[in-house]
Amino acid sequence: MQSAQDILEKIRGGVIVSCQALPGEPMYSEKGGVMPLFAKAAQEAGAVGIRANSVRDITEIKQVVDLPIIGIIKKDYDDAEAFITPTLDEVASLVAVGVDIIAVDATTSTRPGGQSLEAFVKEIKQAYPDQLLMADCSTLNEMLAADQLGFDFVGTTLVGYTKQSQQLVIESDDFDLIRQARAMVDAPIIAEGNINTPDKVKRVLQLGVDSVVVGSAITRPLIIAKPFIEAAKDY
Repeated sequence: MQSAQDILEKIRGGVIVSCQALPGEPMYSEKGGVMPLFAKAAQEAGAVGIRANSVRDITEIKQVVDLPIIGIIKKDYDDAEAFITPTLDEVASLVAVGVDIIAVDATTSTRPGGQSLEAFVKEIKQAYPDQLLMADCSTLNEMLAADQLGFDFVGTTLVGYTKQSQQLVIESDDFDLIRQARAMVDAPIIAEGNINTPDKVKRVLQLGVDSVVVGSAITRPLIIAKPFIEAAKDY
């Protein structure tokens, strides 16, 4: 298991490409085999890491790239809003497949069984003390709380995607949220969520984040294609 510093040295100043597709999306395949192609292309383009969902996709990706992997398992529970690696069961599956970092929902959204984030983090650390953890957050207060709980990396992944952050847009006021977080959070910060242009990548790195995750703008052709299609409709 590599240390947080080892991983940080590999991803600092670079782009991590999120390679994900859920059932119902064009790039999802029951047979698998699609996401490792995206990951291989990302590595050849110069990506410093991969973010991926599910044991199957991660296993396949690890066979074709040697980049650090941020692993997640998206799973819905009837009694919870949090769905990114929400319980120890998902954590155990990701540990077994050998991901470098496990990202979990670190928001104030409800969790399965009413468990608090603090209790969940304690449970993970007791079971897997050497596993590196990333906090997927949606507000500055959540990022500060995650830092206090000892997350190895803190991310802006869910800004604008939770009830408590619906009013937030990550690029507002020249990425004010990131500027505040960088001044107050000790852990490495990974910018993620609507960082969907080269200019945004450059700007958040200038503001001091340690790495950037880009997903839909690279690996979701349906979303990539739409602006071009809309532009053509005018003619």
